Amino acid sequence: MLDTTEAVLDALRANDERPYGHERTVTAEEITEAAEQFEDRPLLIACLLDLMEAYTYDAEARKSPVVFARVLKLWDQHPEDFNDWAKQQVFWRFKWVAAALRGVPEVPLAAIRRWHTEMRDRYRVAGFGLQPYYAQEFHLAVQTGAAVDEAFELWAARPRSELSDCVACEAHSRAAHHMRRGDDARALEVWQPVLDGRSTCSEEPYSSHASALLPLLRLGRTDDARSSHLVGYRFARGKSNLAAEVGLHLEFCALSGNAARGLEILAENRDLFGVVGRPLSQLNFLTGVEVLLNVLEAEGHREIPVSGPPGANWTAASLLARIRPQAEELAAQFDARNGSDTISARRRARLAQQPLLAEPLALGVRAAQLPGAAGAPAPAPAARPAAEPIPQDLVQLVLRARELRRIEHPDAWQLWQRAAQLVAAEDYTHPEDPELGSEERLRADLAEVRAQQLRDAGDADQARTELLSSVALFEQAGLPGRALANRARLVVLGPEQPETPADWAELDELLSRALELLSTGDEVVRTNYLTVRHVRVFVAHRELVAALPEPPPATTERFAAEVEAMLRRAAELGAGHRAVAARHCAADIAARQGRFAEADAQLDEAVRLLEQVERPWSIPPLTGLRGQVRLRQQQPAEAKDLFQQAVAEATRWRLRPFPFGPLYAMLAEACAHCDDSAGTVRALSEAAAHFDRDDEPGRAAQIRLRLAAELRRAERGTDAVAVLESVLLDPAAARLDERLRAQARLELARGLTQLKEFRDAAEEYLRLADTVAGWADQDTHTMVASEATVALAEAGSWEAADAARERTLASHARAPRTEQVAAMLRELARLTTVARGADGLESALARLTEARAVLDRAATPGDQAPGHPVGLAFQAAGLHYERACCYARAERPEEALAAAELAIAGYEAGGPQLEGPRAEAVRVASVLEGRALGRPDAARARLAPAIRRCEQAGLGDAAKILVELRDSLPRPRG
Repeated sequence: MLDTTEAVLDALRANDERPYGHERTVTAEEITEAAEQFEDRPLLIACLLDLMEAYTYDAEARKSPVVFARVLKLWDQHPEDFNDWAKQQVFWRFKWVAAALRGVPEVPLAAIRRWHTEMRDRYRVAGFGLQPYYAQEFHLAVQTGAAVDEAFELWAARPRSELSDCVACEAHSRAAHHMRRGDDARALEVWQPVLDGRSTCSEEPYSSHASALLPLLRLGRTDDARSSHLVGYRFARGKSNLAAEVGLHLEFCALSGNAARGLEILAENRDLFGVVGRPLSQLNFLTGVEVLLNVLEAEGHREIPVSGPPGANWTAASLLARIRPQAEELAAQFDARNGSDTISARRRARLAQQPLLAEPLALGVRAAQLPGAAGAPAPAPAARPAAEPIPQDLVQLVLRARELRRIEHPDAWQLWQRAAQLVAAEDYTHPEDPELGSEERLRADLAEVRAQQLRDAGDADQARTELLSSVALFEQAGLPGRALANRARLVVLGPEQPETPADWAELDELLSRALELLSTGDEVVRTNYLTVRHVRVFVAHRELVAALPEPPPATTERFAAEVEAMLRRAAELGAGHRAVAARHCAADIAARQGRFAEADAQLDEAVRLLEQVERPWSIPPLTGLRGQVRLRQQQPAEAKDLFQQAVAEATRWRLRPFPFGPLYAMLAEACAHCDDSAGTVRALSEAAAHFDRDDEPGRAAQIRLRLAAELRRAERGTDAVAVLESVLLDPAAARLDERLRAQARLELARGLTQLKEFRDAAEEYLRLADTVAGWADQDTHTMVASEATVALAEAGSWEAADAARERTLASHARAPRTEQVAAMLRELARLTTVARGADGLESALARLTEARAVLDRAATPGDQAPGHPVGLAFQAAGLHYERACCYARAERPEEALAAAELAIAGYEAGGPQLEGPRAEAVRVASVLEGRALGRPDAARARLAPAIRRCEQAGLGDAAKILVELRDSLPRPRG
């Protein structure tokens, strides 16, 4: 019940802890209403200002000016009731009202100008500079399109004042001005201090990250664009006051080839369709949605389900039909108010944009594939012409498809796909053409192609069914060689478990039959014979790989014999290029066994044979294997170049299938060895995207864990958290191995802790603790519970932290982690006195006593802390050090000094490895002695030998700190 002023104040403080949104806004309204019953104007003023803030950051801009009118009336009538903070807020929030009025089309232009005039006059009377007034004039000019450059100069040329917007917000406005004028490079130059985090505020750099997305793409800075999307969207997600920024992220996804990601963002923000308190922000959001829907429509996805206003089911087409007139009407309202078509013109320009990249930009986060996109290769760059036109005549279509298949050309699959569509038609009639052959032969061809596609997609059972069908149809068509070749391929589709040997008797029988057919001398039969030989090499290779690193001699000998036979027979039959696959297998085995020169020789000959028959599209797999060889030879720079070449050529030739995911993962490893962090991030992002396309969520998640680790290493913690969140929020996460999910959650919790998002970190830790509580290795549970305890304390959730502490100690009794648990208790002690001062001292000392007991119960004296060869000695001395700090915060210097001296002695007993911590303990003791206790001479006497010890130990920085402390201590007068 808010029936006392104290209750209202408590409620006001509690509401200030809530995130902006509907709950905080409604509560602010209730608190303000309760404050009105008391004759306490300062309390009412505080409540009104809080309510205005809630409206402003909850996209309720329409209501903000009404509240401020009440505040201004109180200011005019009772200025003495405003404390220093409230006085400053009165003048600061003139700008909020100006922005709110601009963003509502029903407010006449004349009313906005009158408000600007009042702002100017009040600033003058109060003695404030007018730069903020000219900023509002500029923002209005941007909206109306009238004299924008002049207004910019009048604002930007003036010196900042105490009521100017923060440096980050002003940089955003300046950069956006240059961007609107078409100077992306200048805009990004102005933006840079904001984008790299040097200049920040409550909404920056996140708002700038959204606005800079397309300029970054247009200038080819795709790595920076990826980062800005990850960082900026994570902050904007679900925030009603950042609807315009969400629209910019939707637009970016659409224009960077990530429409699927855009649909997921739309689903996460569907509530924004109902936020109407900021019409201009709503217009910008709807326009971003429309850009996305336009791209989907252009790509043939009109009927794809999408998220729209709650209460109905939407497709891309129906949602577009709903929001287009709505956005057009909003833009027209602003134009009518502003007396220009500036708003509509900017909207039309956004809608006219075309995709900015030739292929999708890998974002590093998971996104569901659009229909028909799974497994599809990336679009080819312009360097290679588009595939040749598909013949309309079925006979010509099939003949060309057979020709391309014979030379293993990657464009063959498109022709077979079209042929399958024609043959599947209800009114299909098979042409009578001797070159085309019988209907059985054509259907056998199509079944063979389907089998290959199913095998590439990982569906071995269906592939086997199609291949059996092709065998029967080829036999009916009188093509026993083709039937035989596919019987051999069926062996490849057999059991792939290492413990299940291949049926070599069947392979021998197939080879014998192939030799009989070979006697006819037919070229097609020669090809089928070599196919059987190739299958034998492949099966022998598979068996040998499974037996590594110490295969039985018979397995090694069989593989060598099959490779030699393939090479010899291919040469004898004048088809040396048919042995390329055998050379590839031989090179692979040689590389796995460390015979790198032999691997290179096999690859060189394979490439020579392919160049001889002009089949460059078959070279990328060989280039990729050569990259692996260089990586194993500790030559990462050469490996990096080879992997990049393999990926580029595979993309150029639209190869399918091709192991893009594994190759990009290896490219990332090479980049990491070359200290190329940007290249590592780029390659891992691509690898994850390709594993997504191949429906391999486990491998994609593993790659994203590597990506997050690299981002953290590059001090891009927010990017890392965004990547990890995408792993756990993805519906496919349920299919992941439990331990992989747990690892992702642990890394996310640690990442959130580094970002000081302690409440969210604690939630992740607690979820993880519940998950691992049932694991046999309870050591993990102790670790997680310990980290959760600290996160909860950092978040100020002391009761929950205490419960987590007890959980940790109980788990520690079963599965000890002495060093970590002791460190956790030390940290709890520190946080307690930091938060509560002297009132928290008793609790803090209790935690240190618990830590002492944990150390005393350590299983062996050699239980050592990572990085400290005298782990328990370090921990024990650290407890004295922390006790000194706790006493110091509680303003009990004598006890603090006594504890600090025990810490000094403890660190000294640990030997020279602990000289650094000893110096820090001396510093604390000297501060206490020289300042808190007023004994500077004694402090200097303590510091002198400590400085010498640090210098002798090579601890220059520590010595410098102690010298500066010594010189800063007060000296006797006279």
